[in-house]
Amino acid sequence: MAEGNPMLEAKPASASEAVMTQVILPSDANPLNAAFGGRVMEWIDICGGVAAGRHCRHAVVTASMDDLHFHTPIGVGWVVTLRARVLAAFRTSMEVGVTVHAENLLTGAEHLTTSALLTFVALNPDGTKALVPPLELKTEAERLAFAEAHVRRKARLERKQSGGSWQAVMLRHP
Repeated sequence: MAEGNPMLEAKPASASEAVMTQVILPSDANPLNAAFGGRVMEWIDICGGVAAGRHCRHAVVTASMDDLHFHTPIGVGWVVTLRARVLAAFRTSMEVGVTVHAENLLTGAEHLTTSALLTFVALNPDGTKALVPPLELKTEAERLAFAEAHVRRKARLERKQSGGSWQAVMLRHP
């Protein structure tokens, strides 16, 4: 089953998978010896961008990050593994899911620490939006993730259109 832009050849979701490994160093940590959330967010953005770029074979830019959840802290010296893959392909954008699992090398304990959904937009060399290939959905889990991505996309676009009142509160007043 293929979903997305029918003008291009569909690609399997598994072909977009990206994996990154990082060690939490003291420079990555806060005074509690836990990873800075912003550093983890940076790695999520990079790993998600690799997955999106693999799918569309274009430069990509981050349009949004949704459902970012820090489930548990990550200690200094722990190893984190980030996994990303395209969950849905739309006309010029893709939703990418990223998970972060941490491993305590001293005990061998592993657990999910962070998860996020990101939207990336594909760009042509001249900076215009590029069409992205449809996603070949091979499993029921992939079809469900794709359907849920459509629901999230609709809600995200509605929020984008109607949710600017909080930004007005943030304006600096002379």
